[in-house]
Amino acid sequence: MSPLNYNHLFYFYVVATEGSISKASIRLNLTPQTISGQITSFEAQVGIKLFDRKGKKLFLSEIGRLIYSYAEEIFQLGDEIKHILKRQQPVLWQTFTVGITDVIPKVLAHQLLSPVLKMKERVRLICVEGNQNNLVADLAVNKLDCILTDQPLQLGNHVKAYNHLLVESGFTFFAAETLLQNCQSDFPQSLSELPWLIQSKKSAVRTRLSSWLEKNNISPNIVAEFDDSALMKTFGQAGFGIFSSPTLIEEYIIDKYDVKVIGRNDEIEEHYYIISPERRLKHPAIIEIVTAANKYFLS
Repeated sequence: MSPLNYNHLFYFYVVATEGSISKASIRLNLTPQTISGQITSFEAQVGIKLFDRKGKKLFLSEIGRLIYSYAEEIFQLGDEIKHILKRQQPVLWQTFTVGITDVIPKVLAHQLLSPVLKMKERVRLICVEGNQNNLVADLAVNKLDCILTDQPLQLGNHVKAYNHLLVESGFTFFAAETLLQNCQSDFPQSLSELPWLIQSKKSAVRTRLSSWLEKNNISPNIVAEFDDSALMKTFGQAGFGIFSSPTLIEEYIIDKYDVKVIGRNDEIEEHYYIISPERRLKHPAIIEIVTAANKYFLS
């Protein structure tokens, strides 16, 4: 294949970003016919259709979406080069890319990661959400600096990485005040009387929660399961059921979702880890996260 034509790539990038050739022509100050011809030449060069054409509308094909993600990174780096040349001095950013498993409460992720942006060093924080298997695969090929998760990497995993316990917490049970009006018994027996909103089986705490319920002879009436903890809390706020969340973010949940505490339990412990390629932590941003977590949550 001949060398990649970056002019063609740029025209493709602008069209994909703007959503149409007509909008791209205004941005580039070129005629639509010129841009259309450049896109056609680019597709001919790479031998793949980058857009699906439906009438006058263009939609990125599957391979087009992949190419666009690379193009976006290339031209963002180009913008940084122009910025450096304009200032005639380097802007020294250290990129810190964190994978966050999708079961981690967003407010907790914010509390744990925000100290990175307060460091003396200039750090660009990049957060990538996903399931743990995909994030571990990205860590293995150095796309991530670490992973924030509620599940440690299991022994025997083929990826060379290490678990670092960050913080642990008991659990608090919440409900909207309207739901509590129908609750007559004391905690935890009252949990059998109420509808439940519960974490999905992807969450590490689900197994521990189920064991605790069984131990206390509580049969929950589960009306909904959630991967997204924020969505679960929103349903709880609307009075569809009780829900549980780590005690360490209890005050935030009460204030944000206007719910009441039914009870607390320290037998059900949620653990949060950083998985990193290092047995001994060296990355300054990870050290900052660990230090801040110990100070904030354990003091």
